[in-house]
Amino acid sequence: MSDIHAHFHSSGLSLPVTVALALVASVYLYGWFRLRRDSPTLLPPWRLVAFMGGLFFFWSVVASPLAMLDHDLLTVHMINHLVLMAVGAPLVLAGAPFLLLSHPFPTELDNAVQNSVRSSAPAQRLARLIKHPIFCWLCATATVIGWHLPAVFRLAMRSPWWHHAEYASFMLAGILFWWPVVQPMSTGSERPSWSTPLYLFLATLPCDILSAFLVFCGRIVYPSYLSAPRLFNLSPMQDQQCAGALMWVFVTFAYLLPAIVITLRILSPQPTPSQLSGERQPGALLHHAR
Repeated sequence: MSDIHAHFHSSGLSLPVTVALALVASVYLYGWFRLRRDSPTLLPPWRLVAFMGGLFFFWSVVASPLAMLDHDLLTVHMINHLVLMAVGAPLVLAGAPFLLLSHPFPTELDNAVQNSVRSSAPAQRLARLIKHPIFCWLCATATVIGWHLPAVFRLAMRSPWWHHAEYASFMLAGILFWWPVVQPMSTGSERPSWSTPLYLFLATLPCDILSAFLVFCGRIVYPSYLSAPRLFNLSPMQDQQCAGALMWVFVTFAYLLPAIVITLRILSPQPTPSQLSGERQPGALLHHAR
């Protein structure tokens, strides 16, 4: 099975995925340069680096040689899921893609699309739904738990097409999950609320339950790894425990560290208008002195 899957990756979807990601990167890069030309201070270069880094992580999981190892080690399979959902997705969102990907198109076309969305009540309801934190949380949780159910996991392992559907769902669920977190932090338009740290904390609970089960259940949950080649001298049980422990630690840091940063922002005092004017005075005095 591993040989078949490797052959599929080498001659099947790897090239189309690489071409598709390269096309997205080209459109983004074109829009970024145009927007920087019109508004040099609007989007800093780190957003470009973040977006390209997110695409690279997507490619490394879906189309690189690393994708061929997830049929041999559950640990690699878990790394792929974590990279898609907790690394690639927030990096892509940090690049503000929904702003830049629409920038290369004519203004008339962009306005026509926006007007059609505004005039459509179902489209507005759908837009509100997919941005709602509860919906985003449920999608991410259902994706993580659903694809790790033994029957569904076995289906994805046997069918390369289902396996790529699994990858796509993790990408989409990751973008939905991080939208309520990254978007307010990126724009800085409003003060973060306590709901965001709570949202991130609650997101760790399903992952903790799954990872604890993999570590302490005492049996092989996914029998397909029993016949897989033994890499790094890991037994199937050690591989499963390593995958569970990796998920436990990685998710804890990936979700709780942003929660701590947001909490510190909430607790930090906001400068008053008089303080802001006072901060400008030394600069003004220096300007007059010159």
